[in-house]
Amino acid sequence: MAGLVAKAKSFISRVLKADIVKVFSLTSISTLVKMCTGLISVKIVASIIGPAGVALVGQLNNFATIAMAFSSGGINAGITKYIAEYREDNSMVAQLLSNALRITTICSAICAVVLIVFHRYISQLVMLSADYGYVFVIFGITILLYALNNMLISIVNGYKEFRKYVYISIANSIVGVIFTVALVLLWELKGALISAVTYQSVMLFITLWMLRGTPWLKWNFFKKKLDKIVSDKYFKYALMAIVNTLTLPISQMFLRGYVMAEISPIEAGCWEGMNRISNMYLMVVTSSFGVYYLPRLSEISQIDKLRHEIIKAYKVVVPILLVGFGLST
Repeated sequence: MAGLVAKAKSFISRVLKADIVKVFSLTSISTLVKMCTGLISVKIVASIIGPAGVALVGQLNNFATIAMAFSSGGINAGITKYIAEYREDNSMVAQLLSNALRITTICSAICAVVLIVFHRYISQLVMLSADYGYVFVIFGITILLYALNNMLISIVNGYKEFRKYVYISIANSIVGVIFTVALVLLWELKGALISAVTYQSVMLFITLWMLRGTPWLKWNFFKKKLDKIVSDKYFKYALMAIVNTLTLPISQMFLRGYVMAEISPIEAGCWEGMNRISNMYLMVVTSSFGVYYLPRLSEISQIDKLRHEIIKAYKVVVPILLVGFGLST
């Protein structure tokens, strides 16, 4: 019995010292803040604009997710991967950052033109009414800022600056809920819709302020010309990212749109509220893997070490998930 207890203590000690657990701890704090601010935002927004308004905001959020995938060229995972792999080589980092900026700018410009020119058609398609076309014009104007913010966060993740990543995430959550609630209080449904397509753009300035003094955040790292080889590296991730981004939001948009058209906008709003709450449960695990696993695997070049890292994560994550599932039941 004593031997079993000693083994258990040794296992727990190893688990607590593991890097992935440290990242889980940090991202858990970030996720907790995001959950709290999300619940506050949903509660306040729902009480002011009602379930039907929440359904419209849900449609817009799903569309914004899709638009963001295209505006970034689907390369954010590639940015994290290659920065993690080459972060000790400043010359290569400069090539990666310069190409990332140019691809993001070009793709965002194309998306902006589409959103502004076809705003009424997109509004009818997404919101089931052309009356919200102004929202897509605003989105087109600000989408570049939105994409740049995500690009910077991907770079931070690639450098494995986990604390800074978490601090930025927490700041974004807090400022985001303040921004959203303020616009909703001012303009109700109109404010909620505008907030849905602009709050990430506001976050760019918060992110830049928090990254001030960072060695790589200098123009010298972003001024190189577009390089075909580096661009091809990035676009290997584009199809994967875009398909992954398209599937869930589109299915949710179709389902929510069907409920709005065939049942009622109020019922669609109730479904959206429950959907948002259910999505929060898995954020601790999914956020931690997104922050830790991609950059960690990217810096490993040997098969044996890669296998060891996967097994180590498996030994840590599975017990945590089993305990979580047991407590939830």
